[in-house]
Amino acid sequence: MKEQMIHLQIRGEKKDYPLGTTYIELAEEYQQYYEEDIVLVLLNNRLRELSKTVETDGVVEFVTTGNRIGKKAYRRSVLLLMQKAVHNLYGEQGVTVRIMHSIGQGNYCELRGDMDVTQEVVLKLKMEMMRLCDANLPIEKRNMNTDEAVALFGRLGMRDKERLFGYRRSSRVNIYELDHYKDYFYGYMVPSTGYLKYFDLLPYKEGFMLLYPGTNSKVIDAFVPSEQLYQTLSEASAWGKTMGIGTVGALNDAIAGGTVQDIILVQEALMERKIGQLAERIASEKDKKFIMIAGPSSSGKTTFSHRLSIQLKALGLKPHPMPLDDFYLDRKYTPRDADGNYDFECLEALDVERFNHDMGELLAGREVELPIFNFKTGRREEKGRMMKLGSEDVLVIEGIHGLNDKLSHSLPKSSKFKIYISALTQLDIDEHNYLPTTDGRLLRRIVRDARTRATSARETIAMWDSVRRGEEKYIFPFQEEADVMFNSALIYELAVLKQYAEPLLFAIEKDCQEYLEAKRLLKFLDYFLPVPSEGISPNSILREFIGGSCFHV
Repeated sequence: MKEQMIHLQIRGEKKDYPLGTTYIELAEEYQQYYEEDIVLVLLNNRLRELSKTVETDGVVEFVTTGNRIGKKAYRRSVLLLMQKAVHNLYGEQGVTVRIMHSIGQGNYCELRGDMDVTQEVVLKLKMEMMRLCDANLPIEKRNMNTDEAVALFGRLGMRDKERLFGYRRSSRVNIYELDHYKDYFYGYMVPSTGYLKYFDLLPYKEGFMLLYPGTNSKVIDAFVPSEQLYQTLSEASAWGKTMGIGTVGALNDAIAGGTVQDIILVQEALMERKIGQLAERIASEKDKKFIMIAGPSSSGKTTFSHRLSIQLKALGLKPHPMPLDDFYLDRKYTPRDADGNYDFECLEALDVERFNHDMGELLAGREVELPIFNFKTGRREEKGRMMKLGSEDVLVIEGIHGLNDKLSHSLPKSSKFKIYISALTQLDIDEHNYLPTTDGRLLRRIVRDARTRATSARETIAMWDSVRRGEEKYIFPFQEEADVMFNSALIYELAVLKQYAEPLLFAIEKDCQEYLEAKRLLKFLDYFLPVPSEGISPNSILREFIGGSCFHV
């Protein structure tokens, strides 16, 4: 009997393989052409795990750890490896691990139970992870009935997952198993522990950091503690627990129970209180004239600036908003990136000397004509916007480089008050799946771009990697230099964004490159019960994205 063959196109070459060939076999054949490790494949633009077999003809593309999707699969798999190591070492003592926050190129984790995290404990855990890696144990996917999965998680004591899957619409769920240890993960995994060679563990705070490679997929980046970020994330988590809303399942309970409006009101009240306290601090420091606000995309900087200005006015100050964009160089002088495109995000795209001159004149009490940048003509214009700072006047300056002292190099440190703002999501999916803050910001931006710029979800997703690279280069390195770190995430917002984002994501065609990310986000949003927007106040940061704001945003 003639062997049935599969017809594949790989790297522009057409080849035939026996039916039942695994993707691992294909990856081993083609690994020599890639510097980074192959961890997943695409067949006809559909993501597949390496352990699966090729069942149909098509175009095969390899996904490596140098790719965003591959990097996430690698890190997800290392988390499973770490959980298995904790279970092996301390499971009989009732000790479990909780994945808490993403900090730098790693995850902050804590052990739950009667166990102090010492240097010895962390070293022992690392050695067990290395042993499991050397053993090259298979990571196997099991598909089971959702009700069975709920019962399984109940028996395993994973109460967050038990609660989460109580709201799952799908009748089936995929569970991963590593040497009899079972868990659920939000996304694909590598086929075995032998792929997980690059990681490190360091004691940190009450727990430890699990560190991954950064730009170089085979080198662990040095860990730089982010004290303010850690504190802000910890405060957010603590507040969520106080409200009884630490996970998506708990939020769904509140929505189903009819108490979500109270949560919305309390969350908004808390945010207003924090903005008010921040305004009081600024007002108490009489020499502060330049309030510098920076943060990554879709953090709600514009609404925050308006709300802070209102609180400052209530304290007798006279705030004046001023976007750094008005200090762009004329288009013909704008630097270009490696691809020859205008690089509007680099510091050199701004007229730094003009900014320092004008701010210095204002600080000296002299009147200055501030420029206005015309984005249509690509030129700065002088339109008679005169400014002079009195004793009660302050400038509220918003822009990507606000925290970088190279921007305001000539201004005395005492005259500047720096604020870093980001949407640092306080919810977890469950005890082992944290909710990436970048997902929340991406969904915010998809909704806002569609509403205000007629930009499709596909276009927003297509530019997101470039946006993230700019943040990594120009914003995140300066976040710890801020006087204050402000968290703009709202504990209920993803349940509201769901109804706006889903139709936009469903509109992305399956043959588009961005379809994979759309599919992932749709799966993510499926965890949430929807919340209508009618009960959200017009000054809410969320209104900047869904519409209906009382501010011009």
